[in-house]
Amino acid sequence: MTPAARTALSAVLILGLPACDGDKKLSQSKAAEHVASLVETATADVQEIRSGLPEGAKHLVKLFEGTAAPKDDLPAVREALDKARNKVQDLRVAKSTFFALVDDQGTVVRNDQDQDLMAGKNALQSFPGLKAALEGKYVETRGSMPEAAKVKGTDGQWVAAAPIQVGDKVKGLYTTGVSWSAYAYRLENSLRSSVRGSMPANKKEPLIYVYVVVEKQVFGAPVSPEVNAQAIVSQDPLGKAQGDAVYSAVIEITGRDFGLGLKRAPALGTDVAVAVLRSET
Repeated sequence: MTPAARTALSAVLILGLPACDGDKKLSQSKAAEHVASLVETATADVQEIRSGLPEGAKHLVKLFEGTAAPKDDLPAVREALDKARNKVQDLRVAKSTFFALVDDQGTVVRNDQDQDLMAGKNALQSFPGLKAALEGKYVETRGSMPEAAKVKGTDGQWVAAAPIQVGDKVKGLYTTGVSWSAYAYRLENSLRSSVRGSMPANKKEPLIYVYVVVEKQVFGAPVSPEVNAQAIVSQDPLGKAQGDAVYSAVIEITGRDFGLGLKRAPALGTDVAVAVLRSET
């Protein structure tokens, strides 16, 4: 059967169902399509960091070649962070929440945000996996630093670090991180924009939410309903999303039917998945 014929048959099958059942099936199938696409997006986003961060670290070496410690010239650190990102194409387009310089004791010297709440905090306490980077390795890990959160409640971060080497010594780390809530928001906006752009003019836009599942926690955009996250948790998301398969179902949340799509995102780490909720309006 040709793709066009399959599409026509699907349309007939949906039209042949009662309106409510047809909407449920459509929401479920579309949520599955959406989440598969978003996991591909996440993989590409991580690859930008993997390619770009080691290159960016080379632009921070000069901070350690003078007699003054970087912590004694924070404007120079901020300027160097901006330069490192602007000089590397992969970092210019990276979806990071922050970039930061961490010294060889694990202390955050400065990040690239206007409001730097991370300065002076011990990154190794929040992200123990970064210790390997001080041994000269590029690393990716996760943890939680409240000063790097993008919501008032619980949040966490995926982080990566590349060593800054002067000679054979690691003098510091060039780090970047993604807040789970901010990343869910980014994926959600991207998906909504894509769906909106492909819809017929006379069709109402579906209700769409995107969440990132990390072990037993579910992170959504800052304004996402908490009841949605609780509903996803109740589905045992990581148990349902096994291997490379997409898990989909129809679930009811506060009286509304949603199609749920779940898929693991191994690029973001072990036991991390992306979830999409979609409901026709």
